[in-house]
Amino acid sequence: MDEWMVGWRGRCILPASHPVIQSSSHPPAIPVTPPVTSSVLLVAGEQIARYGFPDGHPFGPDRHEAFMNELHQRGLEARVIRDSPRAATRRELESFHTPQYVDLVKERSVSGQGYLDAGDTPAWKGVYEAASCVVGATLNAVEAVMEGTARRAFIPIAGLHHAARGSAAGFCVFNDCGVAIEQLRSKYGLRRIAYVDIDAHHGDGVFYGFESDPDLLFADLHEDGRYLYPGTGRGDETGSGAAHGTKLNIPLPPGSADEAFHAVWPRVEEYVTAGRPEFILLQCGADSVAGDPLTHMAFSEAVHAHAATRLCAIADQLGHGRVVAMGGGGYNRRNLARAWSAVVQALVDSTTS
Repeated sequence: MDEWMVGWRGRCILPASHPVIQSSSHPPAIPVTPPVTSSVLLVAGEQIARYGFPDGHPFGPDRHEAFMNELHQRGLEARVIRDSPRAATRRELESFHTPQYVDLVKERSVSGQGYLDAGDTPAWKGVYEAASCVVGATLNAVEAVMEGTARRAFIPIAGLHHAARGSAAGFCVFNDCGVAIEQLRSKYGLRRIAYVDIDAHHGDGVFYGFESDPDLLFADLHEDGRYLYPGTGRGDETGSGAAHGTKLNIPLPPGSADEAFHAVWPRVEEYVTAGRPEFILLQCGADSVAGDPLTHMAFSEAVHAHAATRLCAIADQLGHGRVVAMGGGGYNRRNLARAWSAVVQALVDSTTS
């Protein structure tokens, strides 16, 4: 068995730690045109479908097709507007990532050799371009919502929440969530942004990337790190420095099903509502659905639909309606296709009810 395969098979039990990284400063707010349409944007296409590891890796390039087939079968394609991904610029990537790390990815993208982290995320030829398009796809979604050409948006191959500012991690090369947060601030002048994560794995790249930032609302509901990679996200991890007490991590025991989700989800709603964010990002990883080969959770797709529906309701109550959802993890193709389609259905329903 290849070394990298040993790495991902061990991903479900081996913890990892990441350093605390300080968030950057941001310019003052600028006027933003409010959303004027109830349309839901889907950013999808072969540019992000290429983001997948070869040789039977669980994060393979077929995940995009699995989702699109399910979306078509449910008749949802006709109920969304479509946009194609674009490559993020180097400047956009460096709003979250270090220049040295961007250089490393670019270099190993040419050779297709080596790893981009300690052994979980292998390089392949073209990885830089594919990963850049994931970031660009998320930025397209964010821009459409901010500029009023869409009210909500979904990107299937996105939500790469493990990548740190200076390294890859857990199959995630560039952290599109982190870049989106930084761009919402630098380009649109927003301050209060909510990031909600229901992936089975803790969103450590986002958490530690903004751990000392009190204006980044972070709510993460995940499998307890004592049993699952990356081994972080304890309930007492609530932020550091000026942000101490401002983050919400909710670890759940292995085998947690819908009842466990609904028992703790009101805490997420209360936290987000009280924080009054100007934009809501949802990372809706489908590896928390029962039957995923790398995790031990037992949610149904109804959990994903509920999270999306309620966050849209909160965004509407706050007066802006801005919600962008990102597919995140999920390695059972049937699960991810159904859970992500349920999220798209919820986004569509929230704009027509």
